[in-house]
Amino acid sequence: MEHARLTVITGHYGAGKTNFAVNLALDAAERGEKCTVIDLDIVNPYFRTADFEKPFAQKGIDLYAPVYANSNLDIPSLNIPLESILAAGGRVIIDVGGDDEGAKALGRFAPVITACESTDMLYVINRYRYLTKEPAEAVQVMREIEYSCGLAHTGIVNNSSLGAETTADTVLASLPFAEETARLAGLPLRATCAVADAMPDEAPEPYTIRRCVKNLWE
Repeated sequence: MEHARLTVITGHYGAGKTNFAVNLALDAAERGEKCTVIDLDIVNPYFRTADFEKPFAQKGIDLYAPVYANSNLDIPSLNIPLESILAAGGRVIIDVGGDDEGAKALGRFAPVITACESTDMLYVINRYRYLTKEPAEAVQVMREIEYSCGLAHTGIVNNSSLGAETTADTVLASLPFAEETARLAGLPLRATCAVADAMPDEAPEPYTIRRCVKNLWE
């Protein structure tokens, strides 16, 4: 998939947006690109890019997260200098929380994001996420995110999986859902994500990923 200067990643809880964000960052670093990840998931304490501070540091990836991330405090500080981060060069990836509060947090940076000359805002979907099993439901959540943050998406990422039980058939069965979601949204399907041994030959825009974020019981 093509790489924008700034990539904003949204999606409902459980869609796999953090795993997608981590893979984008690791791939950029392995290509020798300067990369910065911004964690704007201010609600979910379980799956966060902030948890990857050490492996990111080993790869030379800069990480910015709310000041109170991983603490018991209720109101995190979002004093993140996005304009300065963009001015420093390299790729910037923003992982956004999967609800209205996460989208509102993103909205604080809308003027800076809009001013960036190369921006993607990608909506990650998972057919097997129980609250967005139908394309219309997935698009409704996407529109709610756009309304809350004041920004428009530019593409759809199909990350449909069943965790460690995902097979090529799992991904294949999700393709009609992904294609219909993209059609209803009026957006291109920018990537189909799967680990290497579960990527079907028929997958449009295949993007091979690693399972960096795993379920709590694994």
